[in-house]
Formats: sequence, structure tokens, C-alpha cells
Amino acid sequence: MTKGVKIVTIGGGSSYTPELMEGFIKRYDELPIREIWLVDIEDGKEKLETVGTMAQRMWDASPYDVKVHLTLDRREALKDADFVTTQFRVGLLNARVKDERIPLSYGIIGQETNGPGGIFKAFRTIPIILGIVEDMKELCPDAWLINFTNPAGMVTDAIIRYGKWDKVIGLCNVPVGAMMAEPELIGKSLDELVYSFAGINHFHWHRVKDLQGNDVTGEIIEKMYSSDAGIPANIHDIPFFIDQVKKMNMIPCGYHRYYYRYEEMLNHMLEEYNDPEIGTRAQQVKQTEAELFELYQDPNLDYKPEQLSKRGGAHYSDAACETIASIYANKNTHIVVSTKNNGAVPDLPADTVVEVSAYIGATGARPIAFGSLPPAERGWLQVMKNMELVVEEAAVTGDYGLALQAFIINPLIPSGETAKRVLDELLIAHKKYLPQFAEKIAELEAAGVTVKDEIARELV
Repeated sequence: MTKGVKIVTIGGGSSYTPELMEGFIKRYDELPIREIWLVDIEDGKEKLETVGTMAQRMWDASPYDVKVHLTLDRREALKDADFVTTQFRVGLLNARVKDERIPLSYGIIGQETNGPGGIFKAFRTIPIILGIVEDMKELCPDAWLINFTNPAGMVTDAIIRYGKWDKVIGLCNVPVGAMMAEPELIGKSLDELVYSFAGINHFHWHRVKDLQGNDVTGEIIEKMYSSDAGIPANIHDIPFFIDQVKKMNMIPCGYHRYYYRYEEMLNHMLEEYNDPEIGTRAQQVKQTEAELFELYQDPNLDYKPEQLSKRGGAHYSDAACETIASIYANKNTHIVVSTKNNGAVPDLPADTVVEVSAYIGATGARPIAFGSLPPAERGWLQVMKNMELVVEEAAVTGDYGLALQAFIINPLIPSGETAKRVLDELLIAHKKYLPQFAEKIAELEAAGVTVKDEIARELV
């Protein structure tokens, strides 16, 4: 008889945790969980207790006897874990507000995982995840780390590159959303189609074939222009130029809008930024979160509420729980993951992390070869991946020159004095969470650099 599986979730007070619980309950027959530990920090204690109590209600309403433990002590939780999932946000949602509003105050895209905001999210997150990896080496050296902390691609790459930890898989709900929405556009179900994804997190493309080997990508593309095609809730839906997408005969992910329709996306963001009734996406999410946590406090609520789909992270449980179940039961399921390239995308080095279709089993992810991309997409991908590598190194070293280099190479940041100003303001705004840049931040403060945006400045 097996002893059962121990799962630890770091960032357990997240509003997404009920998604995870639902996914684990659904898969209990193939993933017999013994205990779940939800870990958070002191600032998240209240949310942890609310979500943790609800998580226990969800298990109590199921036929399974699973105990949910709550703790602020990461090391206590990690001892002898089988799987560790990470879903935390360093600096909480206020950090995201700053990531969005400071760039937008200078007319530059402010977004959670792209542009300046994505770079700073990596700066804050990578040192923390590397600390978690060090604890895992000591306390649960055989565990798998399943990461869906954003920016998931850079975080997963840093775990392998700087943490020297290979038992890691990065996840995102964006491919899941595409695979759930697209088949019905052409009158098919998902099991009648074969999907192939390639790229990096939030910057991938995919092709689709039917079971006879016919390419149906073009058919889906035609239908996308008259139907909802699974765009994440957090991305403004501006259609891609149809001539461009038909020519590439690949379907870009929702986040490509920031690159293929930069002008329109920026204008939409500036409209929301300048409207005090709406505010940036982070300000909208804070409202949704407040509503969710109010629901979670209901002692009769023992299932995932419908409102969670508004958070932009719907379907996480399907990706995360299916990945864990597939490793545990050696299922060799097709899942789109961030994993070491190993030749799947020959346009990038073998040791870098890519987001690709893979078979997930007991040995982790076995990426499925996609082949070389056409010149335009290859060029985009190589610039973006190398930008990510610069960001990761800057996050680890605290090198200001590298941070500046990352800003200058990023396609969403026009280079020049304004870009440097945004970089400097973000460093000051996130001072508490960027000890690696302490020397440079002190220098900027001494020079009188302050945050221009009033709302962001109040949060500093």
C-alpha cells in the first residue's frame, strides 16, 4: 500500500488555490494525495487562512480524507515533499500596479509579464525561487518542482541555469485555453486534433492537424475572425492582421498582440490608465480578488466559484494537476510546458528553456520536436529568448548595466533616456524586493529620482 503523496504549494494564499484543489480532487484515483501544505508569507497570512479553510471544505465535501496544513514556515512544509508547486507574487498585487502604472506614465506598455513589468517581475521573483530550490535540495531532494509563478519561462530557466535543479516543469494556462476553445471552431473535439506548440512562455505559436495528418491550422485561423478563440481574460482582444497570420500558417498566442499590434494595445492601456474609474489591469484584478475572498469566507462554499474565471488564470488546475498526475502515474500525457529545449526548437540553444508540446511521464517532460520556425518568427524568438537570458543574469547579479541592456533589447521598450528613467523609477519603487540592486538604488535616491505616477508613488 502506498503512503500517499505530499504536495506543497508555495503561495498557498493565492485566489487560484481552489482551482488546484478542484483539479486534485478530480484526479484523486490516479494521484492519491495524503496531505497538502499551503505556504505563504506573513503579509498573506489572512488570505492563507481564508483560502486554506475553504480548501479543507472542498476536500471534506469530497469522498477523500485529505488534510490541508497551513504554515508560514516554508522549511516545515517542504520536508519530504513529493511535489512542490509555486504560485507566488513577490510584492503582492501592489507590485503589479507599480509595474503597470510607471511605464504607462511615460507612454510605454505596462504589463505583468511583458515589457518593463515582466522584467521587474523576474528581478523580484528569481532570487526567491532560487532560495526555494536551495531548501528543496536539503529537505526534499527527490521532489518535482512545478512552477506557474510568472514570468514562468524565465523563472523555470533560472531554476535550471542558476539553481542547477533539473526536476522542474513550468506551466501556463494560455495553451490550455487555446486547446479548449479552438476545436469547436471547426466542429471538432480536442481528441480529434493534434496540437504542436513552440516558442517561449507568453511568446509561442502553434499548428494543428487532424487525425489523418491534414493541416487544419488555416481553417482555424479563418474561423478565429468570427468567434472567440480562447484569448485569456487579461488580454484586450484586438484581432491580428489576418494576412500576416494566414501567411505564417501558425496561430500566435494571445500575448503576441503586444508585439504584433503594439500601437493599439498601448492606446487601449493608456485609456484605462487615464480613466480613474477603470485603472490598469492590476487595479481591476484587485477588485476581482476582493470579491473572490469575500466569497471564500462563506462557510457553505465548498467548490470553486464561477467568478474565478475572471482572474485570467482559468484552467491552471488542468495544467498543473494533470502534469503532477502524469509524472506520478507515468501517463505520458501531451501537455504544453516550459522545459529544457534539447533540440525541440533548433533555432534556440539546446540548454535553454522553451515552451513546447511534450509528453509528461515519470522522467518529466520529453519535448516534441517542432522544427525550425520561418524567418520572421525565428527572429522574434531569438531576440526574446536572449532578452530573457540577460534579464535572468541581471536578476541574479544585480548588475545595473545588464538591466539596462535588457530594457534596450526588449521590443516593447523604445530605447533612450525615457527607457532609462522608467528603469530607475521601477528600481526605486521596488526597493524592498530588490536587495541585489541596493547599491544602485541608493545612488538613484541620492540623485533625487522619484516616481512620477501619483498612485504608484503612494504605494512605494
